[in-house]
Amino acid sequence: MPPDPAPIEPVPDEPAAGTVATDPVATMWAADEASRGLGIELVSAEPGRCTTRLRLEDRHLNGLGVCHGGFLLTLADTAMAFASNASGVQAFATGIEIDFLAPGRLGRTVTAVATQTASVGRNGIFDVVLTDDEGVVLAVTRGRTRQVPGGLR
Repeated sequence: MPPDPAPIEPVPDEPAAGTVATDPVATMWAADEASRGLGIELVSAEPGRCTTRLRLEDRHLNGLGVCHGGFLLTLADTAMAFASNASGVQAFATGIEIDFLAPGRLGRTVTAVATQTASVGRNGIFDVVLTDDEGVVLAVTRGRTRQVPGGLR
């Protein structure tokens, strides 16, 4: 009887099936077509904290000539997602609310800083502050996450 063929080795930089990614941030960012497609930049991420950035272009403006609130919320949600998943344990947003304080203007860069403020069991609370490149606070959010079984693959 011929010997069993050697197992197929995983592609470098991709985790084997059933394992947790060794760099969950890089793994998640590589798969995040939505954020990258909108022009969001991942500045830094670690468990419980993340910074994202977005330079406001014409495509981000609403009919009143200021940044559409949905883009600001998406920027905040992306920061929260990376802060809550950077440990490699999958977490999903269960809710997020936003308070808009000032308009985002064309050509400005908006930075979102997400910080985990509480964690109980599998539940997390994250506050995100969005500022422009002149230091104006554009919005603040509070989001909730829930960890689920499994890791980022």
